[in-house]
Amino acid sequence: MNAETAAYPPEETALLIIDPYNDFLSEGGKLWPRAKEVAEGVGLLDHMRVMLATARDQGFRVFIVPHHQTAPGDYSTWDHLSPTQQHVVERQTFAAGSWGAEWHPAFVPREGELVMRQHWASSGFANTDLDMMLKQHGVKKIVLVGMKANTCVDTTARFGQELGYHVTLVRDAIGSFDWDEMRATFDINAPAYAHAVLTTDEFLGIVGGDGPVVGETAR
Repeated sequence: MNAETAAYPPEETALLIIDPYNDFLSEGGKLWPRAKEVAEGVGLLDHMRVMLATARDQGFRVFIVPHHQTAPGDYSTWDHLSPTQQHVVERQTFAAGSWGAEWHPAFVPREGELVMRQHWASSGFANTDLDMMLKQHGVKKIVLVGMKANTCVDTTARFGQELGYHVTLVRDAIGSFDWDEMRATFDINAPAYAHAVLTTDEFLGIVGGDGPVVGETAR
């Protein structure tokens, strides 16, 4: 991967924040107990904050790429629910109207930052408007952060590469439920499709950002 030579022109680059829900990222969220070890181990929230601040400072487009918010009756007539969708039904994860389906406070979009249609499974592109909106805004390079590594992040990144986008994963700004999932994503899967797999510091070094020091960002 030519991470050192990859340039990120503001007019061509977008930060994709995948599923920044309280249920994933906040104490008290339904999935936080499963995410907590890895999130704290990689400094997930601080690095996500730095990446968002850098994107705003650099003038990148910011896209929120959310999972479907569960409502009563969802999937009741479906023939082929995935195991993940079955778990969502059972736990009512990201339940519409609940605190868990609100954005983590650090990642509430500002005016001009775009929230895509919700994806039903793992790909932020499948059955949504993400590809169209990226193209309408002249985006050629997508930088992915958020949750979770081996499902929505990996699948959205793969789909993006198939559609012709330059794909960057920021490995310490992406979380998962355990370290095996992280290794599978970054050490096995990503080298086959991603154009760059970087840490937050490495990304800042490329774009010349002056992002806040990790650990000193506002909570």
